Amino acid sequence: MTVLVPLVVLIPLVGAAIALAVPGHRKLQQGITLAALSLVLALSGALMWAVDAHGTQVMEVGGWAAPFGIALVVDRVSALMLAVSSVVLLGVFLFSIGQGLADGDEDTPVSIYYPTYLVLGAGVFNAFIAGDLFNLYVGFEILLVASYVLITLGGTTQRIRAGVTYVVVSLVSSILFLATIGLIYGATGTVNMAQLTVRIAELPSEMQLLLNLALLIAFGIKAAVFPLSFWLPDSYPTAPAPVTAVFAGLLTKVGVYAIIRTQTQLFPESSVDGLLLVIAGLTLLVGILGAVSQLDIKRLLSFTLISHIGYMIFGIALANAAGFAATIFYIAHHIIVQTTLFLAVGLIERQGGTTSLSDLGGMLRRAPLIGVLFFIPMLNLGGIPPFSGFIGKIGLFTVAAEIASPGAYWLIGIGALVSLLTLYALARAWVLAFWRPIRTSDAGDAPTAPLPSPEAQMLRAREEALIEQLTDAPDARPLQEQKQTPKLMFAATAAMVGVSLALTVFAGPLYAYATRAGEEMAAPRDMVELVLGDTPGQLGGGSGTTRPDGGGE
Repeated sequence: MTVLVPLVVLIPLVGAAIALAVPGHRKLQQGITLAALSLVLALSGALMWAVDAHGTQVMEVGGWAAPFGIALVVDRVSALMLAVSSVVLLGVFLFSIGQGLADGDEDTPVSIYYPTYLVLGAGVFNAFIAGDLFNLYVGFEILLVASYVLITLGGTTQRIRAGVTYVVVSLVSSILFLATIGLIYGATGTVNMAQLTVRIAELPSEMQLLLNLALLIAFGIKAAVFPLSFWLPDSYPTAPAPVTAVFAGLLTKVGVYAIIRTQTQLFPESSVDGLLLVIAGLTLLVGILGAVSQLDIKRLLSFTLISHIGYMIFGIALANAAGFAATIFYIAHHIIVQTTLFLAVGLIERQGGTTSLSDLGGMLRRAPLIGVLFFIPMLNLGGIPPFSGFIGKIGLFTVAAEIASPGAYWLIGIGALVSLLTLYALARAWVLAFWRPIRTSDAGDAPTAPLPSPEAQMLRAREEALIEQLTDAPDARPLQEQKQTPKLMFAATAAMVGVSLALTVFAGPLYAYATRAGEEMAAPRDMVELVLGDTPGQLGGGSGTTRPDGGGE
C-alpha cells in the first residue's frame, strides 16, 4: 500500500498540469478536476483502512532511506485528514460548478481556477503526509500560493485588499517557520521529525522551549489562534462562496494539524501545556464574543471559526491520548460542519442578494430548503445532542474532568459557555434571515394594511434595537440582485449536510478510530522505530509497511 502514499499529491498536481494545458475547455477542465479529486478520495479511504489494519505507511521517496531522504508518512491521523479533506474539496468543487464560479463571472479567469484548486488540494495533502519539517513547509507554501490566487478571484477592490492582508500575514508566518527550521537544523543536524523526537529531547530545556514557542507562533498564525487571528475575519468573507467554504473548512485545520503533530512528536514533554490552556480559553472567548456582535453572516461564521479552534487547542493542551483522540474527532467534525455552513450561506447570499441580516428576512417561506440546510449544521456546530459537535465536546470535557486541574475545570466552563453562545449567535441569524417577515419601508406598505398588534410592534422594536447593536461587515456590499440557484448547488450542500449527519450516525466507529490515533500520537517513540528502523539510533530504514509489532509486508 505504500505506493499509494505519494499518489495523493501527484494526482492533483498532474491533474492541475493537464487542466492548465487545455485553457478555454471548461468542460474538460471540470472533468479532469472531478476525476482527480474522486481518485484522491478513493485512495484516502484505502489508506484509512490500510493504516488501521496494518499500521503506519512509510514511503521513502527515491529509495533514499530516512533521515537523508524524504519520508512520506501516513498514520491514522494523516489518513483521516486526507479523507475528510478530499470529501470537502470534492463537495465544494461540485458547488462551484453549480454556481458557475469559473465561467459565470466575466471577471474570473476561467483557465486558472480549476488548476489552482487542484494545486491547493495538493498542498493540503502534502502537508498531511510530510515526514520532515521542510516538506511540511513546502506543503504550506504550495497551498498558500494557490490560496493567494483563489482569494483574489474576480479582482474586486474588496478581494484585492483582503488578499494583500492575507498574503502579508501568511508570508510573515512562513518566514518565521522557515527561520525556525533553520534553528532546529542548526541545533540538531536534521529536520526529519522521527529523528527530531530523539535529538530535541537531548537539547537543553531552554533551547527546547525556544524552538517550541517559535513553532507555536508560526503555526498559531496559520491556525488563527488568539491573539494571532486578527487577519481572518476580514480575509475569508470577501472571497467567492466556494473559496470561503474550503478556506474556512481546511486551511486553518492544516495549522492545527501542524501544532498537534509537532507537540506530540517533537515536544512530547512540553512545558507549554499550561500556556496552551490559556490560549485555548482566550481563543474560545474572544472568537465567540466577536461572533455575537456581527450583523453579517459570513463574518459571524468567521468568528465562530476562530472560537472553535480553541476547542482543538484545548484538546492538545490536555497532553494525553484521550485528549488527542477528542481533538482528532473534533477536527474532522469541524472541517465538515464549518464548510457546510459556508456553503449554506452561499445559497442564502444567492437567494437573498446579501449576507447582511438587516436586509434579509422571510426566507423560510421563499426558500425553505435553504433554511433546513443551514439549520441542521447550525445545531451541530452549537453542540446540540446527539450531533457530532456534542460528542466531540463531551469527549474533551470528560478528559479535562479526569485531569481535575483548576485550568481544566475553567476550560470546561468556558467551553460550555461558548457552545451556548455559538448556538445563540447562529440561531439569532437563522431567525432574522428566515423566520421574521420581509422588511418593508413605511412608504411601501399598503395604505389599507391593518395596524400591527401591540405584540408585533414590541417584537419589531426589539428586532430594530438588536440590529442597531450589531456590526455589519466593513465595506459591506449593497443589496444585490437575487439569482436563480442551480440544483447542483443545492445537491452539493445537501450532500455535505448528509456527510455531517453521517459523522453522528457513525460517531462510535469514528471515535474508536480517533482513540486509536490518539494512542498512536501519545507514543512518539513508536514512530521513530517505524521511520528510522528498529532502534531509535538507527539511521536506516526501508520502504514498505511497518507495524508497531515489528511486522511488515
